[in-house]
Amino acid sequence: MFRMLALACAIAGGIAFAAGPAVVPALAQQPQPVPTGATPPYGAPISLDQAKRVMAAAELEAAKNSWQVAIAILDSGGNMVMFHKVDNAQLSAITTSEGKARTALEFKLPSKALDDAIANGGAGMRLLALKNITPLQGGMLVLVDGKIIGAVGVSGALSAQDEQVAKAGADALARSGM
Repeated sequence: MFRMLALACAIAGGIAFAAGPAVVPALAQQPQPVPTGATPPYGAPISLDQAKRVMAAAELEAAKNSWQVAIAILDSGGNMVMFHKVDNAQLSAITTSEGKARTALEFKLPSKALDDAIANGGAGMRLLALKNITPLQGGMLVLVDGKIIGAVGVSGALSAQDEQVAKAGADALARSGM
């Protein structure tokens, strides 16, 4: 019986070998090319000057729409750099704005992506098992030269409005050339 098993394995191995590499899996792991849709790498932390420009743009967007929001800006290491709460913004907006920024930063995605994944159900519901995430629209990455230098989170208005304010802030550095 053992000889028959050995013969069968030898024949199967010979057929696979003769068929070429398309049938036989590689023995050593080959490096894979980086996909074009790859997430950006983390870069140097956002500077105070850059954070001020992000905050000014976000505040302007909120003010022109009369939205009472809280705005949090984190650096690429997850440290708070700036925070602003508009007068009369709800108190829950304070922790939620930071949570949205942290979620975007840690997942390298806008926080809306997690919001959408949960809303779609199925496998996306597993995100609810994760601790300390805020999967709500309104957290955006701040990118410079294709690298994540920080994130901005906004809370206090409707979710789409929070994201509009966060996007205005995140886009501020791209408009100014840095």
